[in-house]
Amino acid sequence: MVARPDSSRTALQLEEQGFDGVSFVDSQNLSGDVYVAMTTAVQATEILQVSSGVTNPVTRHPAVTAGAAASVNRLAPDRVQLGIGRGDSALAHLGRAPARVKDFERYLSALQTYLRGDEIPFENLNFGEALAPPVDELELADTAGTSKIAWLPGSVGKVPVEVSATGPKVIGAAARHAERIMFALGADPDRIMWGMETARNARSQAGLDPNDLKYGAYVNVVCHTDLERARDLVRGGLSTFARFSVMHGEVVGPVSDAQRKVMNDLHDNYDMNSHTRADSQQASVLTPEFVDSYAIVGAPETCIDRIVALSRLGLDKLIFVGATMGTNRSTAAESDALIRDEVLPNLDD
Repeated sequence: MVARPDSSRTALQLEEQGFDGVSFVDSQNLSGDVYVAMTTAVQATEILQVSSGVTNPVTRHPAVTAGAAASVNRLAPDRVQLGIGRGDSALAHLGRAPARVKDFERYLSALQTYLRGDEIPFENLNFGEALAPPVDELELADTAGTSKIAWLPGSVGKVPVEVSATGPKVIGAAARHAERIMFALGADPDRIMWGMETARNARSQAGLDPNDLKYGAYVNVVCHTDLERARDLVRGGLSTFARFSVMHGEVVGPVSDAQRKVMNDLHDNYDMNSHTRADSQQASVLTPEFVDSYAIVGAPETCIDRIVALSRLGLDKLIFVGATMGTNRSTAAESDALIRDEVLPNLDD
C-alpha cells in the first residue's frame, strides 16, 4: 500500500489490517520526509515492511540516500527496501524533468556500492558534492582518498534496492543494478510480461543471471460493488501511473490503438498542480475501457482474480495504489474496507 508520510498510526493500521508493507512517497514539496515516515512506521509496528515509493537520484547524494535507508534498516533489520526511480513530482516542483537514464544508472551503481559498504574513488563521484571545491584546497596533512559509509559494514544486512521502471532503458538499468524491479506498467498482464522479458534480456546481455532478479509492480486497485464509483476513485492515481508510459511523448510497451490515444491525451493534458487528484483534467481523459484494463477495479471477486493472475506471472511484490485526493472520502473508505475484509484474506501468500 502507498501512503503519504504522516504518522505511525497509518502504519499500525495497515499492519493490523493484514498488509505486508507500506511504501511512503518522497516528494519534498508535497509531503514530509520519507525517511522520517519510514522510521516512525517501523517503530510503531512489529513486522510491517517499509520502503520509499520512490526516491530519486537528484535531491540527495547517493551517500546520503544509502546512509538514510541503512539507518532505518538498523532499527528494523530485513524490513526495509529502498525504492528509487528517475524522479517525477519531487523534481517537477524544482523546475526539473526526470533524471537522464545514463545519470540514473551511474547513481544506482554508486548507491549499491555505498549500501554494500564498499569504497568509491572521489573521481567516480561527481554528484551533488561537485558544487563544493575539492578538499585538496584545504591543504590538510592527510584525508581519505575514497568515499564509503564507514559505519555500515558488519552492522546489519544490506538494504535491497527496488527500481521503479516503465520504459526499456530504465528497465535495463534496473536489471543490471537492482535486486527487484517494480514495474509501473499498469495491471495488463501483457505489459507486465513485456517488462519482465525486457529485463531478462538486459540482464543476460550484461552477463548476469536473470534468475537472480525479482519482480514487483505498482498497481492501482480500488474495490467497490459499484463499478462506476470504483472507476471514479481510481482515476487520480491511475492518471499519474499511466502517464509514466508516455512521459516523454512516446508510448512505451504494448498497447492497443485505443489505449495509445488515451495515453497521448493524458500526456497533453497533464497538470502537475493537480498531481494524483481524481478531480484533475488529466483524470477526466481516462475512458472506462482504459481504466478497466490499466487498473484493477470492481467487486472483491474481480479484484482477487486479477491480483492472483498478476502474481502468477512471477511478481513477488505488489504495491496497491488506492483512492487519492479529490475523491469522496466515505466511498474511498468503503473501498478500503472491502480490500481489508474481502480481498486480502482471500489472496494466496
